[in-house]
Amino acid sequence: MRFTGNIDAKVDEKGRVFVPSSFRKILLREESQGLILRRDVFQRCLVLFPQEVWDEQVNAITARTNMFDRQGRDALRRFVAGAESITLDSGGRMLIPRRYLEESGIQNEVRFIGVDNTIEIWNRQAAEALLSEPDTLADALEGMMNKSEEKE
Repeated sequence: MRFTGNIDAKVDEKGRVFVPSSFRKILLREESQGLILRRDVFQRCLVLFPQEVWDEQVNAITARTNMFDRQGRDALRRFVAGAESITLDSGGRMLIPRRYLEESGIQNEVRFIGVDNTIEIWNRQAAEALLSEPDTLADALEGMMNKSEEKE
């Protein structure tokens, strides 16, 4: 499962937004069992995880900690506690809880960005600012690719 591209949408007064049809088609094709929403760990945006991807992430964190690892347990607790199950209505809309709207700075315009096996949901203006910095993208990719070549 891989999501790509970015699509703008509007959030209504109740916090509902249509999930872009191209992303819904991927979810249907992959027979995703559900969706999990949480605020991103690094950025001021939301991340929509297909249930299977969410389970993989939680399993990865769980595998790196045990019940006597205070820091690891706290990280796992905070990661899971910040998440919520989301369902799409018959029209393909999802309700973004008010607290997530506030935490991510989303008001009435959003941008959905497909990022590998997740979908990010951004305040549209914040997404535009992030995506309009080509030099930082070039620098990041150059650094990543040079590191991978050093490992080989």
